Amino acid sequence: MGSPYKFMRLMLFFDLPMNTRSERRTYTRFRKYLIKNGFTMVQFSVYSKIFPNRSSLDTYMLTLRNNLPAHGSVRAMAVTEKQYNKMYLLVGNQTLTEQTLTDNTMVIL
Repeated sequence: MGSPYKFMRLMLFFDLPMNTRSERRTYTRFRKYLIKNGFTMVQFSVYSKIFPNRSSLDTYMLTLRNNLPAHGSVRAMAVTEKQYNKMYLLVGNQTLTEQTLTDNTMVIL
């Protein structure tokens, strides 16, 4: 197995206004964009995506910036896969996606 610092995870946190029909449509469009681009939901309005290295994550950030909603708050944080795996899970369980998507190169289906 390679270095645990090779894989990076982009964490995306967002709060978007949802008061009007147009704002709800914008929220839905952004959420669908994230899912289509390989993000998985960690919690409500918290999504993550694994990248093979920091360079590919940085390159993707340019694409992400071109697809952001005009209003609301969107934050991104890059962490190594090792840092992500050290996250404290205080209540609840890992999602099935979190259990499946790791830096392990072999996935058993």
